[in-house]
Formats: sequence, C-alpha cells, structure tokens
Amino acid sequence: MTTTHNAAKPGDIAKTVLMPGDPLRAKFVAENYLTDVKCYNEVRGMYGYTGLYQGKPVSVQGHGMGMPSIGIYTYELYNMYDVDNIIRIGSAGAIRSDVKIMDLVFGMGACTDSNYAYQYGMPGTYAPIATYELLAKAVEIAEKKGQKYFVGNVLSSDLFYNAMGKPKAWEEMGVLAVEMEAAALYLNAAKAKKNALCILTISDELHSGKELPPHERQVSFTQMMEVALELAISL
Repeated sequence: MTTTHNAAKPGDIAKTVLMPGDPLRAKFVAENYLTDVKCYNEVRGMYGYTGLYQGKPVSVQGHGMGMPSIGIYTYELYNMYDVDNIIRIGSAGAIRSDVKIMDLVFGMGACTDSNYAYQYGMPGTYAPIATYELLAKAVEIAEKKGQKYFVGNVLSSDLFYNAMGKPKAWEEMGVLAVEMEAAALYLNAAKAKKNALCILTISDELHSGKELPPHERQVSFTQMMEVALELAISL
C-alpha cells in the first residue's frame, strides 16, 4: 500500500517509528545511528527511513509542523502501515522558568488550544496522554544515562506566532513547555489503540528569550535521539 503522502510499501516500515518534525533531523538520525538503511519515502520532502539499530529494525520519518501535518502522517502509519509505536522527537519552547535549553521533556500529557479532538464527537474534554509503558521506559533510560529531564504536561498549540504573547496562564498551571504536535499524536494513538510518546528537547526559553540556531536544532539533539532509539529497541 502507498498513500498520497507516503510511498512506502507493506513491510518497508518497522513497528516502531521515531518522528521528528524536521525531515532533515530524520535524515540525520538515519545516517548517524542506523545501519542497512533504506529510504522508503521522499514524497513532499518528508523523508522516511528504515534501518537497524543494534541489530533491530527501527524507522524514522519526518512529520512536518503542526497538528494537521502530524495528524496525517501518524494516522497513516497506525492505520495503513500497522505501526504499533510512534515516538515523537521534537523541539519545544520552555514555559516554566526552571526548564532550560537542551533539557529533555517527556510529555506525560498534552494540553491544547486545537480543535483536533472535535472529530471524535466526545461529550466532554478529552485529555490526550502518553502511553505509560513508553513513558516509564524512557524515564528509566534517561536515569541510567544521567540526563536532566522533566516529566509533565506540555502545551500543543496551533499558534507559533501568538498575538496574545507569552502563555502566562499555562505557566501558572504548571505546563512545562510548548510545542505543536503531541496532542494530535496522542489522540491518533488512542483512537487506533496504539502507543505514543513525545520526547522533547528545549530549543528556546520563552521566559528568557534564549534560543538555539536552526542548524543546531537539526543535529545537536543527540541525547533525545539516543533515548528514543534505546526505547525503540526495548519495545
């Protein structure tokens, strides 16, 4: 099977897929961590690769920016390519003042200002959450590596340039960081009865104005990549 957005054929994609927003970060992971790599997708420049990490098959594919984009790619992976586990490896802006550049954040839950969940016709507000087994294993791996991390709520926002300014209300509710995709990933996983986790590296601090340049966002998040790869082969 191929789709409008993915040229992969049955069997091309592993059961566990790492997904950065930036397709060039997917390319970096494939070239620097995987062996016996095959590129299965170049449609719309959204690179997808399958290879071996420590002898076990793992795929890595970009998902683009925002919930509509990740919503399409993860829906297809779960429902058309029979993927079981998706681990988003993305960047985020720190909201809470103790969360700093290059810290890891594991998104236990994803608050959102998006209307993505409207499609499910829920009679109330659904709380998108990570798969506990993936979260617990990721934390264990980070602990063993001695990496600094936070676990908690993130904000999946539809807005990158927000006319309302800094997300003060979210900070007051203890939200750690803001990104643009986790809620849609968690909702798609729940609907498909599959597994998902969002692992983030802080690329900028909303509380201080500090930020990383674009190239470093592609290639410097190796701690996050290595946690995600070790998690992938443990599943």
